[in-house]
Amino acid sequence: MDVPVDVERRKAVRRRVLPGVAMLTALVAGATGLTGCTDGNGIGVTGDAKGGGSTATPAQPGKYRSLPEPCKAADGKRLRAMLPAADSLTTEERDRLYAGTADASFDGDRRVGCRWNAQVPEGTLLLSVRFERVVSYDRAAMSDDDKARQVYVSRLTAAHLPFPGPTASPTPSAASTPAAPGTPNPGGSTAPSPGPSAPPAPAGSPATSPSGSATGSPSTSPTSPPELGSRVLEGLGNEAYIEDKLSAAGATAAQARTVRIVFRTSNVLVTVEYSVQPSAPGTVPPSGETQDKTRQLAQALAERFNE
Repeated sequence: MDVPVDVERRKAVRRRVLPGVAMLTALVAGATGLTGCTDGNGIGVTGDAKGGGSTATPAQPGKYRSLPEPCKAADGKRLRAMLPAADSLTTEERDRLYAGTADASFDGDRRVGCRWNAQVPEGTLLLSVRFERVVSYDRAAMSDDDKARQVYVSRLTAAHLPFPGPTASPTPSAASTPAAPGTPNPGGSTAPSPGPSAPPAPAGSPATSPSGSATGSPSTSPTSPPELGSRVLEGLGNEAYIEDKLSAAGATAAQARTVRIVFRTSNVLVTVEYSVQPSAPGTVPPSGETQDKTRQLAQALAERFNE
């Protein structure tokens, strides 16, 4: 049976139109994919063509990725100045003294330390150096340096020192200096003038003190050096402070002085602690000398980190 000509003509038209429709559908689907797509599980994920949902770039890691060997961080000359060896020590004992004893550490790239102990006739000298590398586990929120500064501030606060800003070294106050007779003091009061002078004592008789006790010569009290105390330091690392503590005085025990310096350099915190424990009762280690030796070592360590 013959197929009508018009039916054959309609089939030919459909064969030409359908490929075009399929192509148009593919183009529409591709355009839709610019704003919407599916992941590997077929779940739809919406994207923002304008880029308004971009995430913050994580902070770069800290400057220091490792720590130096603490027992070798201080040079021998400085160690000998802070820890003089007794003359009775042998060469091996001296070498062992200055080699130090490393602190136990489970991660040498995060926290290390070293200790020295010197016994001298004048007493006991203790020195320790500790390094701590601070790492921020969420650098999108805080960099390693910012985390290290946060730890530093917490220790500064625990030491009950002012923050922020340095403080000047304390100096003897004017009130501690007696004013000349008849001159006004800073508070506005006038120093009393001396009363009538006492008659001179006969030759060969002992002088009499104001309290009535006889002395062979006028008593003079030596002037003690000023106490520097704890304070914030300048010119050491990014920021630093010093603690100066004196143990309580006892009837038979000498007062031990312990000076601790903590400074931050980038993402590393450095602690230097120096303790002087005299053996003679009534002896007080000078504040200035003990602090000066501690700060010189801390400054040398800071320069080593900057090499």
